[in-house]
Amino acid sequence: MGLMLSPGDDDVTSPDVSWSYTGFNMFREWLARAEGFTLAEMTGFGGDRTWSSVSTTLAPLLDHPDDDGSLTPAQCAAILPRLEAITDQQQEDGDPVHKRRVDDVRQLVTVVKYCLAKEVELVFC
Repeated sequence: MGLMLSPGDDDVTSPDVSWSYTGFNMFREWLARAEGFTLAEMTGFGGDRTWSSVSTTLAPLLDHPDDDGSLTPAQCAAILPRLEAITDQQQEDGDPVHKRRVDDVRQLVTVVKYCLAKEVELVFC
């Protein structure tokens, strides 16, 4: 079992990205570190730090239930520039984990761009 992020257009040929629940958690932890904080410190992830205390456009993605709900096109537009910037960062000496996470971000960018082009939500399922 896992989860998938896909456009809310009911088109089975639309791009999507999927992870195991553990893999998605590791992906979000990695994104949080890239944004300068630890996900485990945040409310909803075992900590008591509020989301208003961090400055990241990725908050709608990071602070979202794993497999329920969606991000609006406006939220997708807000997270896209930061996701694209992350894909432009230098590789960390061939680190396979870094490479995997950047590949995950690239796949997510593809899905987010599709959602924006079609003006549909990004669905968590």
